Amino acid sequence: MSSSPRNVLVVLYEGVQSLDVTGPVEVFAGTGRFPGRAGYAIRTVSPGGEPVRTSSGLTLVPDGDLESARPGAGTTLLVPGGRYTADFEPRLTDWLRAHGGGAERLVSVCTGGLLLAEAGLLDGRRATTHWYVCERMARDYPAVTVEPDPIYVRDGPVATSAGVTAGIDLALALVEEDHGRDVALAIARHLVVFLRRPGNQAQFSAQLAAQTAQREPLREVQQWIAEHPGADLSVEALAARARLSPRHFARAFQAETGVTPGRYVERVRVEHARRLLEESGEGIAQISRACGYGTPEALRRAFLRTLGQPPAEYRRRFGPPPHRGAPRPSPGPPPAPPGG
Repeated sequence: MSSSPRNVLVVLYEGVQSLDVTGPVEVFAGTGRFPGRAGYAIRTVSPGGEPVRTSSGLTLVPDGDLESARPGAGTTLLVPGGRYTADFEPRLTDWLRAHGGGAERLVSVCTGGLLLAEAGLLDGRRATTHWYVCERMARDYPAVTVEPDPIYVRDGPVATSAGVTAGIDLALALVEEDHGRDVALAIARHLVVFLRRPGNQAQFSAQLAAQTAQREPLREVQQWIAEHPGADLSVEALAARARLSPRHFARAFQAETGVTPGRYVERVRVEHARRLLEESGEGIAQISRACGYGTPEALRRAFLRTLGQPPAEYRRRFGPPPHRGAPRPSPGPPPAPPGG
């Protein structure tokens, strides 16, 4: 490993989202708790080097002037999101257009992807952004292939992420790439976040993707489904729980949530299976039963319909390493307690 730290250059501007900045920065800075590791040299810049007021009202004071910054080899350029109620700051988009392509890695968080698209840095690439502006990105930047579902998308040296906390997921993935899983896991534990939500995980959980029903019996059924994915979740069983006829229940559920009961149940069950595949060492047959599919073949069909890949391949890509049960080599002394 190089004895020199990697550079992270963070762009600040008026109206920037504070968590888009501080979330990834805390992840990168966490490598400094491991003696002997080069970690990251983090620097913030803004147009004119001026303090900026974030969308929440906090004031951030940059380290330097954007115009004099030149990202190059070994630099990760991080462009956070913010509110766009007027034209883009020309000094910012002009600088990105001129110098953004020189960075080793180009990373955006949330609506920062719009800034990259405006500068032409996403042309011919796959990208994502906050769900609220995915349609706008696709409309205004037809040269970009917008993927609205994943929490982050990596296309070569360019990585774009969805809303706010997805920037933390992406930063952890980059730390894991640079310093290994053990370091990323220690940082995630220190910040009390998941080590890694896979990039292709949907921006919404099943409960958020569907609307919340207005009537209390239907809301209670939605909660029951989430808490009991392995139970009998047939329309007849759910209708009985809601004290409605199956036909009335199915119509009312779709009218109030926007999806059929069967589709909602499948989303919840696949989501639960994904978590077990990512985090546990349970066998496919055991996971199939726990998620209400009964057989591995039924789970496999659901995964192919929903994710386009079988459970075994999903676990290979996103699950725990094979040595999960064995003692892990220590990356060094445990992280120091938080200061201040």
